[in-house]
Amino acid sequence: MTDINDILTAYSCGLFPMADSAEAEEFYWYGPPLRGQLSIDNLHVPARLKKTVLAGTYDVRIDTDFESVIDGCAASTEGRPKTWINQGIKDLFMELHRAGFAHSVECWKDGQLAGGLYGLAIGGFFSGESMFSRRRDASKVALVHLCARLSRGGFTLLDTQFMNDHLRQFGAYEIPRESYLKLLQPALKADGNFSLSDSHKLIERDLAASYLIDK
Repeated sequence: MTDINDILTAYSCGLFPMADSAEAEEFYWYGPPLRGQLSIDNLHVPARLKKTVLAGTYDVRIDTDFESVIDGCAASTEGRPKTWINQGIKDLFMELHRAGFAHSVECWKDGQLAGGLYGLAIGGFFSGESMFSRRRDASKVALVHLCARLSRGGFTLLDTQFMNDHLRQFGAYEIPRESYLKLLQPALKADGNFSLSDSHKLIERDLAASYLIDK
């Protein structure tokens, strides 16, 4: 499946791609019985992380090096020796990025990419695909900035696909597939705006600060 419309249709049916390993030649489409979710407006942000975000520890950028972000997510590390992102998925998401549907939130430090995340935006729905860190809290900072942007942009649904301990600390929860599909359809029709106006560091910090006021 390489046609953009076919890919968007698959996501609108509650499916997402995964490969058995980074070295696998093929990938498959999944629709698990339980679906991981994060509340865009009620993300739990620990006090220490909130201070890190507000301090501007990282230069947060949007869509400036999407390919490097997906490569970072696909790379094996000591704590994550295997990943599910193979070349086919990389190619698919590069095509989605060029078409304006896939986006990256990037944390930079001293001119180097320190971490980030990427995902797919359709209407008011955002599918969080993967994240990575090379420095402390980089992916967590990216997640806070993602939610700030989604909140400002009118998004209503943030899908994490699966649940894990890393996401649970932010208040992630699971819902049955049937419940997810009922939430997904109106979200797809919502008028979400991911790009907003720019990706300048000062604007990103102001956006995050506004988002964190009540947290």
